[in-house]
Amino acid sequence: MDSITLSDGSPFNPHAYAVTVRPLSEEDGGGFLATISDLPGCMGDGETEMEAIADVRSAARSWAEGALKDGETIPEPSHLSLEAAE
Repeated sequence: MDSITLSDGSPFNPHAYAVTVRPLSEEDGGGFLATISDLPGCMGDGETEMEAIADVRSAARSWAEGALKDGETIPEPSHLSLEAAE
């Protein structure tokens, strides 16, 4: 798997990006939705908050690969991500 780098040459690390998690209504299927605002349109979901975070981190790699294929740059994280231990 090719490595992905940011415009400053540093390696892309999905864990460096802050994630926002919100509960989904039962009408929307329940569970949780996770997004990374620095990567517009990058989202994931899961039955638990931790599953949603893991899903969005996986989606971030695909998002970055797609951005590079489209000739776009990958934004650097706007602030440090702090995750709590489960």
